[in-house]
Amino acid sequence: MKIETVAVHAGHAIDPATGAVSAPIHLSTTFERDVEGGYPHGFMYTRNNNPNRQALEEGISALEGGAAGAAFGSGTAATMAIFQALEPGDHVLAHLDAYYGTSRLLCEIFLRWGLEADFIDMSDLAAVKKSLRKKTKLAWMETPSNPLLKIVDIAAVTQILHDVGVLCVCDNTWAPVLQRPFDLGADLILHSTTKYFGGHCDVAGGIVVSRTENEFFQRVRTIQYSGGAIPSPFDCWLILRGMRTLPWRMRAHSENAMKVACFLAQHQQVEHVHYPGLPSHPGHEIAGKQMSMFGGMLSFDVAGGREAAMNVAAKTKIFIRATSLGGVESLIEHRASIEGKGTTSPESLLRLSIGLENADDLIEDLDQALG
Repeated sequence: MKIETVAVHAGHAIDPATGAVSAPIHLSTTFERDVEGGYPHGFMYTRNNNPNRQALEEGISALEGGAAGAAFGSGTAATMAIFQALEPGDHVLAHLDAYYGTSRLLCEIFLRWGLEADFIDMSDLAAVKKSLRKKTKLAWMETPSNPLLKIVDIAAVTQILHDVGVLCVCDNTWAPVLQRPFDLGADLILHSTTKYFGGHCDVAGGIVVSRTENEFFQRVRTIQYSGGAIPSPFDCWLILRGMRTLPWRMRAHSENAMKVACFLAQHQQVEHVHYPGLPSHPGHEIAGKQMSMFGGMLSFDVAGGREAAMNVAAKTKIFIRATSLGGVESLIEHRASIEGKGTTSPESLLRLSIGLENADDLIEDLDQALG
């Protein structure tokens, strides 16, 4: 089946009790045992499993072409479970330009608990080879990256990693449907389902999808159950509902973002546009090979530095000044001020999450804000 059909039907079944086409929400925290102490319906306790969570995990796994998934209450909780599945003393390679929350987790929590990490530009294959150690167990890719939209050659990096037995995680939050990391060799896919899967800025979640049900993924699954950082049944229901329209929304987000990027690229108040769909982007050729479209996220540097960038964000009328991404409404934010002390984001940079409004209206809004 094509991706649009999978998105509609994966994880979905007619309710056998009522014939309801829309799945019921199972709020029960516990499930009945039989007289011999077993669980004839396959469910014991909601921290262990729940019908809505099972449907979500099966649905997203099918969409990504994976073997199994483990859903969490946030993308950060899903990320934590992957790092917790490692052993003290293990070495992690992480992308230098990545979601700051991932870097913060490694630096502020997991380095204290015995993990070791190097932050490198994963788009530089020579740097990847040079940074490998005997203790390297896992490499974390994010492509397109946050917030500079650097492109990592997934196939090339995974080949380097697999040659020395290193697991490869791809944070695919910015490019669901558009990018197929398992087809390119990735072992695990991470999504903050808060973003494009939910699609409406009204639910938080995360998921780890594994290409195979290997020992490492079983440890992630154990951490999910033991730690209990799980999504509620209603959250699972909302995210799975969002997946039904995901391919069509990603197409519209991408088309709008391309139009906005082209406009910004020729504006005299804009110094640089970070969007892989532009031929001027250094990762354009690789992105064109591993992505079907270029996504709904972009960032740009405003001429005049921090003050000028903040002034632009203050003047938009359609773009909303807010963190997060992937919703139907367009958002604008000054990343450096959001990330705070230690940020690596340029002070002149604004990040845009392009929504589903008419692209001409978005362009007009940015034009007046840029002056």
